[in-house]
Order: sequence, then structure tokens, then C-alpha cells
Amino acid sequence: MANYSIEEKNSFTVLGIGTEIKSHYTDFVGINKEKADFWQSINEDGTLEKLKSVASNDYLFVVNEAVNNKMMHYAGVMTEESLPETTRLIEFPKGEYIVVKGEANSDEELANVLTGMAFGQVLGQVTEVSYVGGPNTAVIMGQKDGKVYGEMWIPVVRN
Repeated sequence: MANYSIEEKNSFTVLGIGTEIKSHYTDFVGINKEKADFWQSINEDGTLEKLKSVASNDYLFVVNEAVNNKMMHYAGVMTEESLPETTRLIEFPKGEYIVVKGEANSDEELANVLTGMAFGQVLGQVTEVSYVGGPNTAVIMGQKDGKVYGEMWIPVVRN
């Protein structure tokens, strides 16, 4: 099973630029294509760099959240500033989070690897806590030895 921990986190807010994922929630190929297209678009048009320029730290948040019965996907940063391009302030609650650590060759690959480990392995095997919804995020934290590293943060409640 993936290496994970359960950690207490303070509430925090992420400023996000997002897109609605229209593929069925079981259509992983479609979902991954929509996410890849979104990231390619915000990289090419400079939106991602603009978002990173107002960040208060080096973390990049890759957020998934259900909003008004829509599956949303965001690029986000912690900041006190705002940008006209942003689509949402994403509130993460104070409480316990499953934290899964990983590394990969790119930001996109890391987000996919962490999401797969967290939802495909860890959540199905832990018994002391449950994910009951709310935003979850892959946090791209930096690079080391040619690899991108980070963590998946999923808010959970005790069973």
C-alpha cells in the first residue's frame, strides 16, 4: 500500500483557476484528457504563470472539488491577492487529512500518481477515517534530484 499518514491541518484557502470536468466520473481516460487539456491551455496562454506570480509560497495546488453537482478541477495557489482570471476561492477545512507522499517526472504526472495512490489504494484500505467529500488536492511542493515531489491532501473524518 502507498505510504500515507493522517495529519491535523489548519484551515486554508486556495485561489483557483478551474474548469468543469464533463466526463462521467468513471471515465478515467476522458477525465485525464480533460485535465491534460486544461493544464496545456493554462501553460500555453500564461495563465498559470500569472497565478504563480501572486502566490505566497512555492506550492502549486491541483484541486478536485464537487461544486453545485459539477466536477471541478483547479490550478491554485495560496495568496492574499486576487486575479480577474480566477474562478474560485477554495476553502479547505481545519481537521484531519490523509497525506500521501510521492514523486514523479512532471507536475501533471505527480498529480495523477498521487490521486491514483490515494483514491485507488489508501482510502479503500484505511478503516479509522473516511473521506466524506470536500475539496482534495495534490500539492506540488518542489523539485529534487530531477524529480517533482509533493503530497495528496484529502480531508477525512473519524469513523
